[in-house]
Amino acid sequence: MNEMVKLFVVVALFSGIAGGVLATVRSSTQARIEYQQLKFVQGPTIKTLMQGCSNDPLVDRFKISDGKVERSFFVGKFNGKANAVALETYGKGFAGDIGVIVAINVETDNILGIGVTIHSETPGLGSRAKSETFLSDQFKDLSIKDPFQLKNDGGAIDAISGASVTSQGVCGAVVNSSEVYLRLKSNILEKLKTI
Repeated sequence: MNEMVKLFVVVALFSGIAGGVLATVRSSTQARIEYQQLKFVQGPTIKTLMQGCSNDPLVDRFKISDGKVERSFFVGKFNGKANAVALETYGKGFAGDIGVIVAINVETDNILGIGVTIHSETPGLGSRAKSETFLSDQFKDLSIKDPFQLKNDGGAIDAISGASVTSQGVCGAVVNSSEVYLRLKSNILEKLKTI
């Protein structure tokens, strides 16, 4: 019985030390991981959507709490004013979540553009949502208050041929972005005054 207690104490001690080491490694690398994801996953899309801005939207960014979620907003300055924001939300695709960044002009509430950041969609079909502009171009200059649905669902957006589930996922992500933006717009405008 004594041997069982000793074994239990050793295992508990080892588990505690291992857990502490893992927690320390996670906390020390979390900022680097976030920066790498920002630079290589979200960054290219954000810079494309904010093309022509006079600032670096990856540097000029802020976070706002939205319930239990902390949302990141990337700021674009056009004509000397911080008047555009971009945010990322997700929609359900054929093979998993689809990350979509939506850039919005806060003065007109119109979409400057959208871009897919991550997906697990079928190569050559759903993956075209990221590599081609057919779907994303349809959202340009639409009001963020418009309903975003595919033509098959009674909307105005044409789906990618052979990838209707992916197209619905992208539309769903844009709808999520519009809901977040409209819900947090007063907070966004307050933050923009400080930039």
